[in-house]
Amino acid sequence: MKRVVVCGTKFGQIYLSAMRDGPFELTGILARGSDRSAAYAREHGVPLVTDPDRVPRLADLACVVVRSGVVGGEGSELAAALLSRGVHVLQEHPVHADELARTLRTARAASAVHHVNTLYVHLDPVRRFIDAARRLRELQQPLYVDAACSVHVAYALFDILGQAMGGLRPWTFTATAPGTPFSCVTGTVGGVPLTLRVQNQIAPNDPDAHLHLLHRITVGTEGGNLTLVNTHGPVVWTPRMYVGRDADDRFDTGAEHLSLPSATTIGPAQAPTFADIVTRLWPDGVRRALTGLREAAEDGRDPLRQGQYHLTLSRLWQDATAAIGRPELLVQTAPRPLSATEFA
Repeated sequence: MKRVVVCGTKFGQIYLSAMRDGPFELTGILARGSDRSAAYAREHGVPLVTDPDRVPRLADLACVVVRSGVVGGEGSELAAALLSRGVHVLQEHPVHADELARTLRTARAASAVHHVNTLYVHLDPVRRFIDAARRLRELQQPLYVDAACSVHVAYALFDILGQAMGGLRPWTFTATAPGTPFSCVTGTVGGVPLTLRVQNQIAPNDPDAHLHLLHRITVGTEGGNLTLVNTHGPVVWTPRMYVGRDADDRFDTGAEHLSLPSATTIGPAQAPTFADIVTRLWPDGVRRALTGLREAAEDGRDPLRQGQYHLTLSRLWQDATAAIGRPELLVQTAPRPLSATEFA
C-alpha cells in the first residue's frame, strides 16, 4: 500500500516533494486544473485529475492538502468524498471538531482510515523535544509551560504539548492581555499551568507568511527547563540555578551541581537552513505521517482510535482561539531576513 494521490498544489508542493525519495509512489494529482497543478503533474509524470471518482483507481492513500471549512476551504468535504470511496486519507490541519466528527463517521462506515496531519510533530527537532519531555516527566513533574507561536500554527502547538505532556485534559484558557503583535493567554494544558503568547495577526494579501515565529516552548521542572527554541531546533536544557550557603553563610561554590553547564543542547546545536527545512525536513515529516496512516490502514485500525485524540485537540484549539479573539488583519510587504553576521 504505497500509491498516493496528492490533493492540492499550494502547500501540497511539500507533499509532492515527499514523494520523490520513496517509499511512497505518487500516482496522481487531484486539483481544479490550474496551470500550477498542470505543471506539477508534468514535472512528476503523473495524471492531473479533477474528479474524486478517479482517485480509487489511481491510489490507496490520499493527502488532502486543501483548507478545511474552519479556514474557508472544502478540504473536509473532499476528505469525506475520498473516504467514502475507500481511499485512506491524510488531511492537513486545522480541522474543526464538528467537521472531523463527520469525517470520522464517514471513514468508519467505509472501513477507511483518516488521520489529521499537524506536520510539525513529525519533524526531527520537535520529536527530539517531545521524547526529551517524556523522559523528563518520568523524573520530575512539570511545574509550568511557557510557549509562544503564531496563530497560524496554534493547532500544531497544542498537539506538540499534548504529546510532550502525555495528554491534553484538563485545560483552561483566560485571555489576559490582547495586544500587538502578541496576545497573552494563561491557563492549563494537561493540568499544567500555561502561559501562552500568540502573534494574533494575519496578512490577507499573503496569509501563510509574516510570522514572527512558528513555535517556541519551555517546559519547566524543579530541576530545570527544557526549551524548543524554534520549531526546527535547537532543543536546549537549562538546569535550575541554585547556589546554597556554607556554614559561614558564604556561597557554597564547591557544590557538585555547580559543575553543570548552565545550558546544554540536546541534539544538534545548529538549526537547519530554511532551504533545508522546505526541501528535506518538511518532506521527511510528511513521509513519517504517511507511514503512520499506511500502518493504520494495513492493520485495519478503527479510525476513531487516533480520531478521538484529534477531536479533543480540535476542541481545545477552539477554546484557545476563542480566548485569543479575532486576529488583527495586516497588509504586509515581503520582509528582509537578516543573518547574525550583519549585527553580531
